[in-house]
Amino acid sequence: MNKSIVRKKARVGVMTVGHEPYWGQFPGLKDELEGYGKQFESMLRGQEVEVVSAGFVDSVEKSFAAAALLKSQSIDFLFVNLSTYVTSSSAATPILNLSLPTVLVALQPLPRLDYQKTTTYMQLANDNICSLPEIAGVLVRAGKPAAGMVIGTLNNDPLVAAQLREWCQVANARAAFKHAKIGYLGHTYEGMYDMNSDPTAFTLSFGSHVQMLEMCDLASFVNSVTTVEVADKVEEIRSVFTIADPFIDPITRIVRPEDLDWSARVAVGLDKLIAEFGLTGLAYYYKGTDNNEYERIASNMVLGNSLLTGKGIPLAGEADLKTCAAMLIMDRLEAGGSFAELHPCDFIDDIVLVGHDGPHNIRISDGQPVIRGLDLFHGKRGSGIGVEFSIRSGPVTLLSISQTANGKFKLIAAEGESIKGPIPQTGNTNTRCHFGCSVAEFVEKWCSAGPTHHFALGIGHVNSQIRKLAQTMDIELQIV
Repeated sequence: MNKSIVRKKARVGVMTVGHEPYWGQFPGLKDELEGYGKQFESMLRGQEVEVVSAGFVDSVEKSFAAAALLKSQSIDFLFVNLSTYVTSSSAATPILNLSLPTVLVALQPLPRLDYQKTTTYMQLANDNICSLPEIAGVLVRAGKPAAGMVIGTLNNDPLVAAQLREWCQVANARAAFKHAKIGYLGHTYEGMYDMNSDPTAFTLSFGSHVQMLEMCDLASFVNSVTTVEVADKVEEIRSVFTIADPFIDPITRIVRPEDLDWSARVAVGLDKLIAEFGLTGLAYYYKGTDNNEYERIASNMVLGNSLLTGKGIPLAGEADLKTCAAMLIMDRLEAGGSFAELHPCDFIDDIVLVGHDGPHNIRISDGQPVIRGLDLFHGKRGSGIGVEFSIRSGPVTLLSISQTANGKFKLIAAEGESIKGPIPQTGNTNTRCHFGCSVAEFVEKWCSAGPTHHFALGIGHVNSQIRKLAQTMDIELQIV
């Protein structure tokens, strides 16, 4: 088996649009504007995306050719850079042909003109915004409005840099679902109505295939793991986690060597499962009975799942397909995205503990994550190792994917703060979160939005990116 886990970047197209009638009238203008176009391309190439350039487009004929080129490259997103006044035919034609989320860019080289010395040439070299209403209006009339606009100056504009970064993150989040396979292993936790999902509806909304898997698929990979592979994985685990002693909670115990070896074996099996099926993420849960093989595998997936989630392959427990998608979005927005739910509140400090047993994004932990031996997993069968840590302190965002009464998917998001402080040492993750109001008020507002009880917890405030993503994917969003 030589398949490997690959985290793909979005492929974004870019073209700079000009106006051919100017070139004969103003010698040197075309060369100057082409230079500005290449400068903008270099700004895009500095982002975590793959850039495909269609060059400089200054006529309808060239716009058709640019659209054909970009279509052949299977781009995910489009940036149209307006270098001067341009007719809407040159810009809107390729946008309408491609039918992709498009950001219109108007970046003026000078922060302002020297009014007493301005020539027509100088005005045209800084006329980036002039045709923006024309093009935006045509796209609205066509029923395909621009996904957004980036307006500012070409040089040393921090707001422009931040907007470009956000749009490239959105492109990555959207592209993560393209040609993606999200594994579905086992079944949802019995009785959790909010977990149940229609795979066909998921495909129609997100564009990803839901790959149905059997426990025997995973078991066959676990049983194929070699002693050398186990040893290598144990070494990786020891380099990532701190092994903790038992705590006051009577269900905690020491991490026994056989616990670590078995969890490592299951982790290698998971790596192989992900690679063999080419999975972008995995939602899983299996109950098992009488300490049989499937029960022992399912109850010891936490370490392997947390390692994979930290590498950009989100795994969601209790077979929560929707939260797996939320974790994938948060990861591609560079916010991480850890599997979480609301835990007990602290009504004195006005915080709610946010966490879960099971898989977590260790890449965003506050310090080295801890593993503890557990004699049982509350509400689940089996015993083994639990993962325990807090998300790093500072800004955080919660993202839930739920469904409305008509079955449509809906994003629900909230921004808050992760506050340093003590957490229960129970072998589960827990983060102390405050949301700018009383904890009771936040919990009521969050629950009133109709979320699933699981969600993705990420670092940073990324509601702006989530809002852009929801628009480009035509999914309802409610900000709490």
